Amino acid sequence: MSRPPSATVSAPRRAAVPLLALGALLASSLTVALAPAAHAAGTLLSQGKTATASSQEGAGYFAAAAVDGDLTGTRWASQWSDQQWLQVDLGQQSVLDRVVLTWESAYGKDYEIQASDDGTDWHTLKKVTGGDGGTDDLAVSGTGRYVRMQGLARSGGYGYSLWEFQVYGSAGGTTPPPPAGGAVKVEGTQGDWRLTVGGQPYTVKGVTWGPAASDGPVYLPDVKAMGANTIRTWGTDGSSEALLDAAAAEGIRVINGFWLQPGGGPGAGGCVDYVNDTTYKDNALTEFAKWVQAYKNHPATLMWNVGNESVLGLQNCYSGDQLEAQRNAYTRFVDDVAKKIHGIDPGHPVTSTDAWTGAWPYYKRNAPDLDLYAMNSYSNVCKVRQDWIDGGYTKPYIITETGPAGEWEVPDDANGVPDEPTDVQKADGYTKAWNCVKAHPGVALGATLFHYGTEHDFGGVWFNLVPDGLKRLSYYAVKQAYTGSTAGADMPPVISGMSVSPASAAPAGGEFTVHADVRDPDGDPVTCKIYLSGIYANGDKRLVEARWRSTGDGTFAVTAPQKLGVWKVYVQAEDGHGNAGIETRSVKVVAPPVDGTDLALNRPVTASSFQQSYGDCPCTPALAVDGDTGTRWASDWSDPQWIQVDLGASKALRRLQLVWDPAYAKSYEVQVSDDGSTWRSVYTTTAGDGDVDTFDVSATARYMRLHLTARGTSWGYSLHELGIYG
Repeated sequence: MSRPPSATVSAPRRAAVPLLALGALLASSLTVALAPAAHAAGTLLSQGKTATASSQEGAGYFAAAAVDGDLTGTRWASQWSDQQWLQVDLGQQSVLDRVVLTWESAYGKDYEIQASDDGTDWHTLKKVTGGDGGTDDLAVSGTGRYVRMQGLARSGGYGYSLWEFQVYGSAGGTTPPPPAGGAVKVEGTQGDWRLTVGGQPYTVKGVTWGPAASDGPVYLPDVKAMGANTIRTWGTDGSSEALLDAAAAEGIRVINGFWLQPGGGPGAGGCVDYVNDTTYKDNALTEFAKWVQAYKNHPATLMWNVGNESVLGLQNCYSGDQLEAQRNAYTRFVDDVAKKIHGIDPGHPVTSTDAWTGAWPYYKRNAPDLDLYAMNSYSNVCKVRQDWIDGGYTKPYIITETGPAGEWEVPDDANGVPDEPTDVQKADGYTKAWNCVKAHPGVALGATLFHYGTEHDFGGVWFNLVPDGLKRLSYYAVKQAYTGSTAGADMPPVISGMSVSPASAAPAGGEFTVHADVRDPDGDPVTCKIYLSGIYANGDKRLVEARWRSTGDGTFAVTAPQKLGVWKVYVQAEDGHGNAGIETRSVKVVAPPVDGTDLALNRPVTASSFQQSYGDCPCTPALAVDGDTGTRWASDWSDPQWIQVDLGASKALRRLQLVWDPAYAKSYEVQVSDDGSTWRSVYTTTAGDGDVDTFDVSATARYMRLHLTARGTSWGYSLHELGIYG
């Protein structure tokens, strides 16, 4: 497979030296001039044309001297600083194939050869790093009327100096060679558009791509077997070549993404000032242009996608008039990127993705150079068609993410966390989404469904078609949508009737019950596993296999974590043929019950300190004995600290339960007193690990105090509940 040359070269190929001519001792140094070698290329276009430069060293070193055909007698020389340039106006749009630079001894070590249609919007044809002077004979590929050498770093203390700057190619050429896989176009008229590749109609039947680019050869054959013809990425860089090569080998096209902040959801990825931050925008333009140049002729390239959900995401960075200004500035910048890409690669369309059809008016107003729009939409995907009609838009669109309802779109369950759809509901979600895309013919040009990913974690189970490489019911729903059949496929197990008991009161460290009815449509023997995720309890989205035992008839006894809070419980049923059914419910882990009466409940309590205002504070001592594990006492961030309860009279104490906030005590002592002045120790530990501490004591006293001597975190000490049982 033929690949285009890299956009970056180091130590460029030096031409042969047929002539050695003595120069004169000039202001900078003794110069040896090198004539370019014979080279099978196009016509010399630059000689005698209008040349301009950023500066000149003196009256005799003007820009025109570099295009006058005199290799040894005249030269252009810049002022003695970096970022100088020389450009030539070829007089008309031309197809460019070669640039030869004959340097005086003050040469460019790092520089770019750039082209432009209008002398304002430039794209890079070649970047040279580590140049060594003499004659640089560079093969290039592109079009433009203007060509320039943009200096980046000089070789020494002088400026840049060229005996001659020669540009070769075909004058008047306005149509570059088509991409290796055939030009991709958006064709048709209002409401009757189509995407074509090499002149043939093309409907995007795709998936978003999750594995590493290097894993393309491993997973893309399966993507093809599923009936997909396209994958979508979010970022394009040097690693993308391996993925593009693997995609081309399978006949799969790639929507090459470019990441802009904020992206990937509201406010994610940082905030940028698109009104004023020209450095960010200039760097992005330069970076994107580099990879467009690198991959524009790759047979797997389908189109370019600039940004992801940023119009929506800017609401987490700005508000009011500022937000409006930023959204307009962002979409104007997207248009600048589209222009830049079109100047380098007229053979592939450019789009931009958002997650809110309310973004489209901004694109309509500010980004006319986009060829089509793109939208991420899940449970509302069927509404996109009407929003497009109501908005009076004049460009088609693709759906770049869709599938079952996400966690932000579903109601909460009894434990207050998003109620995840079942496998059957998720599969139906993909089918519905694809049918809604097809229901807008001539405008919706296809979709990349979310998500061909392999992560086996909270998000992976919610959305991935192949978590841990296991095919879900959703995988086969996508295959049915794209190919019209799943005949002969061994289908995954289906789980129904999953329940957790007690769902809202599982004792920490104790057991709770999970029930699930598992059916395999092909009669395969099924192996079940139980996993837990603490994403809502401690922020850890991983799935960790639980301690569990089967009690028969689809029922399992599962050991609850020690950490309090709401956990996700997963039943995973595997059929031995690479398929899995996965269902999930939530369970709320609470402090284990203690027999007897809590003698500390609502009793007078004092402490060495408490936080007046931090997070959910004030966090007074009384909140540790109010019977509510949703409130807490929190101390200052120092050692030692103490909290003391007055039981009102001498009482027999037999058991304590401490329910810690994440700011727990690693070392502490339980002390009792008859008068609140003289204390005696009844329990000591130096191995506290937080969560819930329940332990026996044997004492009779009116006062009980926790003397806290070593924190388990950098914060202070914090207790949700201090229970004393007699």
